[in-house]
Amino acid sequence: MSRASLSELNVFVAIAEQRSFSAAARTLGVSPSALSHAMRGLEERLGVRLFNRTTRSVALTEAGEQLLRRVGPAITDLEDAVNEVTSARNRPSGSIRISASESAAKALVRNVLPDFLATYPDIHVEFVVDTRLVDIVADGFDAGIRVLQDVPRDMIAIRFGADMRFIAVASPEYLGTRERPKEPHDLARHRCIRFRFESGALYRWDLEHQGKSASVDVDGPMTLGNLNLMVEASLAGIGVAWVPEYLVEDLLASGRLIQLLPEWSPSFPGLCLYYPANRHPPAALKLFAEAVRDWTNR
Repeated sequence: MSRASLSELNVFVAIAEQRSFSAAARTLGVSPSALSHAMRGLEERLGVRLFNRTTRSVALTEAGEQLLRRVGPAITDLEDAVNEVTSARNRPSGSIRISASESAAKALVRNVLPDFLATYPDIHVEFVVDTRLVDIVADGFDAGIRVLQDVPRDMIAIRFGADMRFIAVASPEYLGTRERPKEPHDLARHRCIRFRFESGALYRWDLEHQGKSASVDVDGPMTLGNLNLMVEASLAGIGVAWVPEYLVEDLLASGRLIQLLPEWSPSFPGLCLYYPANRHPPAALKLFAEAVRDWTNR
């Protein structure tokens, strides 16, 4: 029966995560040629190709993707077990890898991370910014951040921050020669800034007022994949943006942006830190989740 050693599987996961032999070699502190030799030996014994290699890129084959889905979480669990033993004897340590959009991560970076990292200097936190709704287990994340309604049911979710409202905003310069919309269908006469997910899907504007709802597929001169850039585009007078209220509160107060259709802005449960309920969370993640709860309950 073909067997793979733990060191070979660790090398495989490192290359798969980095998508680069040289980057994985730097991470593991060995030479790229040693990694290449180890992977050739593993592929020969397993009888399958795990990577497609070119001079410029490294990509997983279908067999490689299948192996990563099974081996990645197991390697993470082993690392967590070692970190827990070390943390119990010394200071808490380890790494936390979190999938989040830029705007979702900002609240924790600003309000939780400073004290947390000062208290636990041996814990490393990595935010991977992504607008996709990723599978955090399959993609090798310890946790993710999403709005509550998008969190899978088999996850532990920790609410933080207030309920979220999306609002339509525009600059005084943009509105200078235009009539403000009174109903959602009036947006058809306006230049709107669209948002596109990494999946390729365009975000529809879902408005709601006194039990009535309207899902508007707006049009305009610009499409972006970043909420902060949408705010900047609106400030520049390019058009109307549909963004979370917390991103533009200061700009509304200063008059640099003006809210449109305020009665049509729906509210829904806000952001959550979430992680699998059916896996033992590593010590570093448990401490971070506790810090998020403490900040939320202040």
